[in-house]
Amino acid sequence: MATAVETLGKLERRITISFPLTDVRTEVEKRLKVQARTAKAPGFRPGKVPLKMVAAQYGYQIESEVLNDKVGRAFNDAANENNLRVAGFPNIVPKEEAVEGQLAFDATFEVYPEVVIGDLTAVEIETVQADVSEAEIDKTIDILRKQRVHFHTKGEAGEHGDGGEPIAANGDRVTVDFVGSIDGVEFPGGKAEGYAFVLGEGRMLPEFEAATLGLKVGESKTFPLSFPEDYHGKDVAGKTASFTITLQKLEWAHLPEVDAEFAKSLGVADGDLAKMREDIKVNLQREVAGRVKARNKEAVMDALIKVAELDVPKTLIAQDSERLAEMTRQDMAQRGMNVKDVPFPAELFAEKAERRVRLGLILSQLVGDNNLQATPEQVKAQIEDFAQSYEDPREVLKYYYSDRRRLGEIEALVLEENVVTYVLGLSKVTTKAVAFDELMGSNAQA
Repeated sequence: MATAVETLGKLERRITISFPLTDVRTEVEKRLKVQARTAKAPGFRPGKVPLKMVAAQYGYQIESEVLNDKVGRAFNDAANENNLRVAGFPNIVPKEEAVEGQLAFDATFEVYPEVVIGDLTAVEIETVQADVSEAEIDKTIDILRKQRVHFHTKGEAGEHGDGGEPIAANGDRVTVDFVGSIDGVEFPGGKAEGYAFVLGEGRMLPEFEAATLGLKVGESKTFPLSFPEDYHGKDVAGKTASFTITLQKLEWAHLPEVDAEFAKSLGVADGDLAKMREDIKVNLQREVAGRVKARNKEAVMDALIKVAELDVPKTLIAQDSERLAEMTRQDMAQRGMNVKDVPFPAELFAEKAERRVRLGLILSQLVGDNNLQATPEQVKAQIEDFAQSYEDPREVLKYYYSDRRRLGEIEALVLEENVVTYVLGLSKVTTKAVAFDELMGSNAQA
């Protein structure tokens, strides 16, 4: 039996559920007898263990199971009878005062809120678009060349030349020995032998690179170096050290020519340069389309948050915060980081969780009100689109359709796209062209 629903706040509710103690005892005895059929104990054949011994061994566990079952069933029945949409899990505690012969519990919980979505036709949304030009293709080819760079001893004649005068210049890879001291005392991390880096890439502090420029192999230089106040090494941050560097090795960078061999290294079997450029263009267009879609989705989600009115259940925020914390832990562990003893307070993820839960409730309302569910045809088309960038598209289809959870992720993605299309179709949309570099430098995520 359950009492009337008490309203404790905008979303918080409480009900008291109770049932006769005899019901619990009867069910416990029934389960103990079932357990006794297979119970084992020294000196007794299976199934012949005295019921008192079975009760002593399994009684507490069975009683807990019976209570959990009865309380859970009573709560669900009460929620259904009162047409309550319970958000998250209830907090159920024994009631201090109860009628003799009865067990009573207070169940405190939250319900899903009413979601009121404003006039979407009055919403203004700015979307973006971007194009892939020949300049972007050229820039990508330059990046691919740098990824395949070869270094040769500078000043020594070889197949590709000698690299020019054998003095350190930007773009060269230098190998140096160095030692640093502060007030005449060497400090941890201030000494190394055979340390290699490429000049001009910014891996070293500017003063260090500047001192290396112009050196020849075997030459040394002593110079002052001021560590920034925010330097990661706290012991030396904000201090000035004296460094001595000695150039041990000097190599110049040879970038591969853009020829048939280069095209073959990118997977173009016949080495056709025009086909190579077309492949690069297609890949860039796919990447641009994905970034544009993400930016525009974020703009729609931001607009929905502004136009929708609802209270967000704290229970759901707490659950999602825990989920985000665990996902972060697992991600860092997969990257090889030791996070065994690192705390991941869920509170750190509360703001992101609140946005995720809020959007989830808004999208659920829009989907239900406007029949925006993902269709099987849309899901298949989305997976086929993903599969285009893989050598064997059939394996990609198999990967998703063989796991209901993976398929659910695609369905959720399609559902979001349906919502985005629906909202953009109603709202006042303006489109802004963005530069390729600006778009590719962003990581928009709703």
